[in-house]
This record gives sequence, structure tokens and C-alpha cells, in this order.
Amino acid sequence: MDRVTSMAVFVKSVEGGSLAAAARHFGLSHAMVSKHLRGLEQSLGVRLLTLTTRRLTLTEAGDNYFRRCVQILADIEEANREAMQLQAVPRGLLRLTAPVTFGEQHLAPALAAFLARYPDIVLDVELTDRFSDLIDEGFDLALRIGRLPDSALVARRLGASRMITCAAPAYLARHGTPAHPSELAAHRCLYLSGVTTPGEWWYEAGGGRMTVRVDGPLRTNSIALACQAARAGAGIVFGPAFALAPSIAAGALVPVLEDFAGAALDIHALYLSKRHMSKKLRLLIDFLAGRFAPPVGMDGV
Repeated sequence: MDRVTSMAVFVKSVEGGSLAAAARHFGLSHAMVSKHLRGLEQSLGVRLLTLTTRRLTLTEAGDNYFRRCVQILADIEEANREAMQLQAVPRGLLRLTAPVTFGEQHLAPALAAFLARYPDIVLDVELTDRFSDLIDEGFDLALRIGRLPDSALVARRLGASRMITCAAPAYLARHGTPAHPSELAAHRCLYLSGVTTPGEWWYEAGGGRMTVRVDGPLRTNSIALACQAARAGAGIVFGPAFALAPSIAAGALVPVLEDFAGAALDIHALYLSKRHMSKKLRLLIDFLAGRFAPPVGMDGV
């Protein structure tokens, strides 16, 4: 007897509170429903249900098995739905939000390539450094860089960009170049809220991790602002390579403390639910994961 069918009969019996409920739902006889349940218990070697003339009661094993069956059947349903949709052409609107600098420098070319592959999909993109509410603002997807706040959203890691330390040549000429993270205490440091802990930068060296206290004239949630301030000689900046690499390539910023790597900054896709994800959203997330799997923004650093 088909195990999946028996599991479905078992779940529907429990949900309906009787064997008759399962019989009506599947168009089976009462005897056939009983046969499915007996076969399931015999194959498992455990009693799942206690039946009386008035009620159906789950045993402890039955209760655990019921909850697992519900999830398994939902996964099977989703797999069937995906298989049926495989030949369908993905089309329609997707709304997403992402940080400004990352969106302009790295997401834009990725989305252009995605649209070339799926011309019937329309993207509505909002770039902002604030944390948008996906439900209230109607977004299908949000990209986040760095620490994630606690939420009920599903998070998928797409890739990472390591943190690097740099400053303008003019600043280093005036104040000197730090040779060790501990020397940052004597420098003007520009730090990013929402990316690092205020007043703390972290480095990895020799298999360990060190945290150093820093202070300075600027705290901002804008990577672009911190980068421009550093280019103008306001201080040393500690930020993601994807944002600082263009300035380094142009000679406007110089890497320092290169023997002390900054920890990787994760790039995540956040969305509402795996169970009800549309095909076009899954395609976009998979595409971005492939695009950002290598460290982002490392060329020329």
C-alpha cells in the first residue's frame, strides 16, 4: 500500500476528528480508510491512534508522527507544484529593496543580466539604507549587508564581502600609517552604524580574532558618506570591500593593516516564506546567489 497515501489518510483523519472525515475527503470506504491506518501502524510497529465509537485520540507516537507527516506532505505538494511550473515562463512584477551603495555598484549589473535572461519579469527596485518592512511596504525581497535583526523573515546567505581598512594618502601623510590595530586608538576613525558595533572594529590574524576600540568624528549608516569623508582626509574608514574598492583602485584611498583581515560581511536575501515563494522570486534569489558567491568587490584590492 502506498505510504504517502496512507500518511495523507492518517493526517486527514486526525484533522477531521474521525475516519469518516477522511473517507469523505478521499472518496474511500470506511473499511479502506481503516486498512490504510492499520497498514501504516503495522509498517511502523507502533500504535498511532486510539479509536472509540465517539472519538479519535492520538498516542504520543501518533502525535509526533502527525506533525512530521503534515510537513512531509506539504513538501511533497510544493515539489509537485514546482515540477508543474517548470515549463511555465516566469513573468510579472517583483519588488525588492537593497542598500544604496551596494545596489548602485553591484546589484545594478546583476539585475541587468537577470532581466536579459528573463525578459518577461519586471523589477521594481528601491535603494535605501534603512530597514524596509517587507509586509507593510509590499516588497518580495530585501538584500541586507552585515548583522541581521531578529525577525520572522527567511534569510538566505548569498555571499560576503570582507571588511577592509583604508585612508586617504593625505591623511596618512599627516597622521602616520598604523602598523597594528591597537594603534587605531590614536587615529580619527570613521565608523558605520548597522555594520559594526559603534566604537569597535574587529580583525582576524593568526587564527584568532581581536576587537579594538576606536573613536572619531563621524558615525553614519551611509557607506558612501563614510567613503567620501575618508577620501577627503577626515580619517580612517573600516568598511566593506565592495564599497571601498573603487576608491582604492582610483588611488583616492590606500589600504592599511593589510596583515590583519577584517571579518567577512555577509550578504543576505530576506523574504517572507519558502512555502509560498513564487517561481520568479526563487529564480532571482538563485541568480543572485550565483552572482555573489565569490567575495564581492575584491578586484583590485
